[in-house]
Amino acid sequence: MSKSRPRTLILGLGNPILCDDGVGYQVAMALKEKLDMPDVDIEEAGIAGLDLLDMITGYERVIIIDAIQTEKGKPGRIYRLGPDLLSSTRHSGTPHDVNIGTALELGKKLKLKLPREITIFAIEVEDVTSFSEVCTPGVKKAVPRCVAMVIQELQIAS
Repeated sequence: MSKSRPRTLILGLGNPILCDDGVGYQVAMALKEKLDMPDVDIEEAGIAGLDLLDMITGYERVIIIDAIQTEKGKPGRIYRLGPDLLSSTRHSGTPHDVNIGTALELGKKLKLKLPREITIFAIEVEDVTSFSEVCTPGVKKAVPRCVAMVIQELQIAS
């Protein structure tokens, strides 16, 4: 008798018309072409904060792919993070625009059925303000590498 895999959501975040900010979308779309697993949903979304709770509630596991900009980051570098590392970030414009860590804390307090496991693949980006559906060269090269990392992550959990 084989053990069934947890119900998983792969969620590519970002804005697909703002250059590198669309990298999460691009990874999710590439994964849709490569994966055919009935217990894995793959979605793209331009959401953040509290809206994220609606999408992830009810899943046992969530893998989020998103853009990140750090002070000395090299475009295209991929970081594998847990949501706990993001809880200290504060870059919201309004009380309604909260970060992932804050949204997850609120979800726990509201006793939502949140995923037991959340993994974030954050891709270091260069340009998130230019209107373009194409990523910069370093970020574009990271897409197939991130796809491979997500597939490996799924296999480890099997």
